[in-house]
Amino acid sequence: MNLKAFIIATSAAVGIIFAGGSWWAISSAFEQAFSTHARDQAREAARVSFAAMYGIMSQGWTRAQAERFLDGIHAGSSESGLKVAIYRGAAVEARYGSIAQPVPDALVDAALRHGEAADRLADGVFRSAIPLKAEARCLGCHDNAGVGEVLGAIEVSQPYAQVLQHARSAFYLSALPSLLLGLLLAGTAVWWVGRLISRSVSEVERSLDSINKVSDLRHLTPGKHRHSFSEIERVHEAIGGLAGRLRTIAVDKDILLFEIGLLEKFVITSEVIRDWRAYVGRLLEDINTIIDAHVLFSVFQIDDELFDVEIFWHVQPGAATRAQIEGVVRDTLRDDPRFSDPALLNIHHHYPAKPATEPVDAVALTLRVKSFFVDRPKIGSIVGIGVQSAGAVDQTHNLVLDSILSTLLNVVGSIKAIHKYTRDLEYYATRDPLTDLYNQRVFWELLDYEIDRSRRHDSRATLLLIDLDNFKLINDHYGHATGDRFLQQFARSMQGALRGGDILARYGGDEFVVILPETELEQGHAIARRVLDVTRDIALDVPDNDPIRGTVSIGLAVYPDHATAGKDLFLFADNMMYRAKAEGKERVVVPTEEDVMAVFRDVSEMSLAVLNAVNERRIIPFFQPIMRVEDGRIAAVEVLSRLEVNGQLLRADQFIEIAEKMGVIHRLDAIVIEAALARVRESDFDGHIFFNLSPRALVLAEFARTLRTIVAASGIAPERIVFEITERDTVKNLSLLERFICDLKAEGFRLAIDDFGSGFSSFHYLRRFPFDFLKIEGDFIANMINSERDQIFVQSITELSRALNIQVIAEFVESAEVLDMLHDFGIDYAQGYHIGRPDRQIAAHRPAAAAPGRGVVTIQ
Repeated sequence: MNLKAFIIATSAAVGIIFAGGSWWAISSAFEQAFSTHARDQAREAARVSFAAMYGIMSQGWTRAQAERFLDGIHAGSSESGLKVAIYRGAAVEARYGSIAQPVPDALVDAALRHGEAADRLADGVFRSAIPLKAEARCLGCHDNAGVGEVLGAIEVSQPYAQVLQHARSAFYLSALPSLLLGLLLAGTAVWWVGRLISRSVSEVERSLDSINKVSDLRHLTPGKHRHSFSEIERVHEAIGGLAGRLRTIAVDKDILLFEIGLLEKFVITSEVIRDWRAYVGRLLEDINTIIDAHVLFSVFQIDDELFDVEIFWHVQPGAATRAQIEGVVRDTLRDDPRFSDPALLNIHHHYPAKPATEPVDAVALTLRVKSFFVDRPKIGSIVGIGVQSAGAVDQTHNLVLDSILSTLLNVVGSIKAIHKYTRDLEYYATRDPLTDLYNQRVFWELLDYEIDRSRRHDSRATLLLIDLDNFKLINDHYGHATGDRFLQQFARSMQGALRGGDILARYGGDEFVVILPETELEQGHAIARRVLDVTRDIALDVPDNDPIRGTVSIGLAVYPDHATAGKDLFLFADNMMYRAKAEGKERVVVPTEEDVMAVFRDVSEMSLAVLNAVNERRIIPFFQPIMRVEDGRIAAVEVLSRLEVNGQLLRADQFIEIAEKMGVIHRLDAIVIEAALARVRESDFDGHIFFNLSPRALVLAEFARTLRTIVAASGIAPERIVFEITERDTVKNLSLLERFICDLKAEGFRLAIDDFGSGFSSFHYLRRFPFDFLKIEGDFIANMINSERDQIFVQSITELSRALNIQVIAEFVESAEVLDMLHDFGIDYAQGYHIGRPDRQIAAHRPAAAAPGRGVVTIQ
């Protein structure tokens, strides 16, 4: 029920109750007055009758005279309905005898017996019985009675209902106009009150309905509206006060939705990374849906005193407006001592594609700039962010804007960081970080491409494999930093000795390879001789020492004269390079026909030896410790595969490629897994076990069944086993590999990615598969002491892994300085000769106080 209906209903109910009560009270009073008047009239009639009778009796009237007197009274009162009856009492009957009279009823009998007057209303007739008591003057005739004794009774009866009805009718007729007037006035009052209430309530409703966002609360101010009722005015003032308090705590839904939407921006796609500036421009458009912000700027620290300021515009400004906002940004930054002189600010502007539909008000742009800065550079080297928003805002709006800026700082910083890291990683995925030459991965791709091209064009190509002579002595005597400088100078010198289309790459360590497209044997030999001459001219100055000089040994192979496959061609050149070293170094060796036959014979013998070793299960696991960097404890071991051939143990790099080429890699991996699990079961080692498997083996259905059988037979829980995926061989059917890996994860096994950073496809693996561990390519770890680029690369991988909740293992840790740097970077595990060398025994590497399940064993 609404208030108006309630008031009308309540007023009507009160009016009805009041009218009914008043009517009942007046009627009762009227009846009471009427009955009192009738009683008084009856008693007066009785008194007059008694007085007349006394006069008759005192004159000695006879009974007949008295009756004629009474008949006269009756006749005179018949018109009004009044009747008088006289009853003789017992004393009078005893003295004068009985007469004919009505039989006294209870009312008259009570008056005769008890001498008390009584009234009764029955059947519409009012009756009053009055006793006649003897007085002193009556004793002369009634000598048998005493004073006060009842001599008789007079009954006066008068019709009551009809007279009362006539009186009521007269009263109603006289009261009706007043009643109608009262009802009219009451109805008018109720209608007027309802109208006032409806108008006041409607004003309150309109005020509340006008509030659709927090900014509308400013229009709901106390005292603005004046109402007819003070109570309604107090309600509106209370609502206004509530609006004022809400403005200090409430936040627009649009602002909150925008801020929540910013969290979704952390789902950063490759498109966002590729063009992060356009992405920030779209963010600015989103901001302008909730607040007017023409400018958003971000500050990145490039160097100690060098900052890049990126200014993003929501509309295209003019030259004057752009200069003015630059001044505002500089003034804003000047409040922070980091940006004062001699700090250098490089300001870059970014505009939307479409021009502004309205001119930009330069004055409005400078009304208010909200900025947010951090003490130290965060992700992406971002140190601050700011937004221009015109007009005054309340405190809550300020807090929300601060929160948005803080979120934007992380979003923009993350995008810029990933953009920078991705650009670096893409570069170093194809380049050697020390020399900026192509790396081993790209070399193999380019070699295969050149062989395919030479085959199509029926041309030749020459491969040079170059190895520095005695380079280990330079590192040992002068240090790795000097050795790195020598490698860099050597790479620059070789580039000068080669032709424009020749391809130079660093294969690893002090080995370099050169692909000479469309080059015959004689021309390739001449270029190799030129490299020898250039190398002799290298002289690296060292303080307090003579200049360092070096020589090289070069092996040469020609396609298709010496081999038709890339790996076979490399094997020939490698054999020739070792021949050059064996013959005294500093020379070039070209394979003869006898050399070709010998190499083919060696390859065939090695293939047969590998096949026999696999068939005879002569594969031995070696264990190398891995240390947890945080507490210095040995928390893992890596199992390295060794193959026994002719009584000698071959490293994995000497036979893995042959096993893959022969198609027995899955058998070799199964043997290593079974041997390693047996050794672990015999020892007291209780950590994880990492298996470095070839992708070729993983996609074989029979290998998956063999793997499950071996693990089940060992009694080792799948949760302790981690399969390590490498990029040693490209897997064409990634969907098949993905299905196999997902099945392993579902059964509780874990995953790791090895040599991360050696190829760009590592990122595709990381994006597609749910890895638990990541091993950084060892070359980056070994060189990062003297290479800032390697440090950036390692930090980038570590931050990326931490964001993906993946634990990081650093390989090639060969000094305490490298280990300290890993600790500063927050890397989880370290592995290398500084931690420990491979050994056949596993028990010696188990930490005494290691927690169960924290060790790691990797089989490679």
